[in-house]
Amino acid sequence: MIRVTIWNEYRHEREEEAIGAVYPEGIHGAIAVALGGADFAVRTATLDMPEHGLTQQVLDDTDVLFWWAHVAHEEVQDAVVDRVHARVLDGMGLVCLHSGHGSKLFQRLMGTRTGRLRWRDDGELNRLWVLEPGHPIAAGLGDFFDIPHDETYGEHFEIPAPDELVFVTWHPGGEVFRSGCCWRRGQGRVFYFQPGHETDPVYRQAEVQLALRNAARWAAPVAPRTPFTGYCGKREG
Repeated sequence: MIRVTIWNEYRHEREEEAIGAVYPEGIHGAIAVALGGADFAVRTATLDMPEHGLTQQVLDDTDVLFWWAHVAHEEVQDAVVDRVHARVLDGMGLVCLHSGHGSKLFQRLMGTRTGRLRWRDDGELNRLWVLEPGHPIAAGLGDFFDIPHDETYGEHFEIPAPDELVFVTWHPGGEVFRSGCCWRRGQGRVFYFQPGHETDPVYRQAEVQLALRNAARWAAPVAPRTPFTGYCGKREG
């Protein structure tokens, strides 16, 4: 059983009627449905909860944290960012979604200033090509899959080179984008997944849901342990 916490700002859905119609249960709720099943124990947390819903106890009981954010990056308390960052280094997995690239947490983990990229919001097709068909996150997805309508992201994307690049997205306008990126930070695994603009029902699509489930399994700690550091004693002989 993988313990998953899905974190979402939960602002767009409450403040904009059109977005609320797409995700009446909130984006976090839609992702929770996608992860529903025997493999996952799912809880949700949102920005306006005390401590953003990410207390030390919640994080200690989390194997994988999903992070969706867009308009309120600066409202996330630094103390909470510190707490989550420490848990990732200690082995908790992180799946950062869509515009979460602009979050304090993602930028700290990546060592970047902004996570900047090119973008436009015109609801074009996104074609995600699978670059690593043997990777666990790509299991069951074939050579590519299409998202009929989503926001366009394009290079250059201000991130360090991924340890593994699972997906790259092509757009009809000619843009390409590194849309499925894996890193290891400390003992934790981090996956960035680009699809998921708030105005489109992306998280209801079967292929996206499968990728999210695969990502949760990949990011989950395999054998968490505390490595030995410090004085190792005098060498004999």
